[in-house]
Amino acid sequence: MLDFDVPKYSPPVGLGGGHRQTVVPSVFREVTGIRYRRQRLELDDGDFLDLDLVPASGGSWRAAASGARGAGRASHRVVLISHGLEGTSERAYVRGMAKAFASRGWDAVAWNHRGCSGEPNRLARAYHSGTTEDLAAVVDWALARGYAHLGLVGFSLGGNVTLKYVGDAGEAIAPEIVGAVGISVPVDLAGSAETMKALDRRLYMKRFIGSLASKAEEKALRFEDAPDPEPIRAMTSFAEFDAHVTAPLHGFESAEDYWAQSSALPVLERVAVPTLLLNARNDPFLAPSCFPEDLANPLVRLIAPEEGGHVGWPQRPLAGELWDETVAARWLEAAYAASSASKSAAPSSTA
Repeated sequence: MLDFDVPKYSPPVGLGGGHRQTVVPSVFREVTGIRYRRQRLELDDGDFLDLDLVPASGGSWRAAASGARGAGRASHRVVLISHGLEGTSERAYVRGMAKAFASRGWDAVAWNHRGCSGEPNRLARAYHSGTTEDLAAVVDWALARGYAHLGLVGFSLGGNVTLKYVGDAGEAIAPEIVGAVGISVPVDLAGSAETMKALDRRLYMKRFIGSLASKAEEKALRFEDAPDPEPIRAMTSFAEFDAHVTAPLHGFESAEDYWAQSSALPVLERVAVPTLLLNARNDPFLAPSCFPEDLANPLVRLIAPEEGGHVGWPQRPLAGELWDETVAARWLEAAYAASSASKSAAPSSTA
């Protein structure tokens, strides 16, 4: 286990409860002091991902031929940040995480899931909780630019993608990846879908369904085989949406098949790099099964404070570094130090 100092989280006075701790940072936080440089990553299937890049503080991007090793690097290490459902790289929680790592000497790449960067993606398919192939493409992009050390951070849906990616890779994971962090992660998708049926979650569902419905309507205009968008706006649960849209659009037999194949929880036992799961007990999006207390894998650690909400962790001032950003940065700094020490101690081979 990493030598890792975990600060205690205490919410500000007046911000008790999971709903307040979820909503306040989402609505009122603004993160300044970073500027993205966008780069488009073309995918093998003809689609694309938009990446937003932040250099390490005090650094500047190297001027080099596009695609060359070392091109577009300010540091030798980079963190790849995956946003949540219907989020973007512009969300305050992503910008805050990028700023936290840049201030510690890491380049940051906040990548947008398909169709989330302000421009519709080119294919009928979209993204979902198990699209590890897209994260793999971003990892390959970073490796091609010569980064020697990669850290992974994901929020909510992006956290599930991140944890499933490292779990699926197991011992075959790229040696440059030093560790991973998942924040507010529904690692059991079926359990969380059930949790989100509760009446006090309806406002969250209305927001998600409204955004997803708009994208479904746009796709229906372009693709004959796209799911019928008409029923979507009346939906009130992920079970309905995943059965009608996610599963058929991405080759799953049913919503239940999608949840079973895409949940990160079953693959955590195969994770081979230091990995942190950071879930608040009062997170309104998470089921009890998203707090695996009996993890047998010593490389995976669960930190589950009583307070925090969903992708929340508010502090005063909101514009400053939040608790989850401090914890994630400390974890990957420790993982980086451990990886560097291990590589330095390894005997070199001679021809």
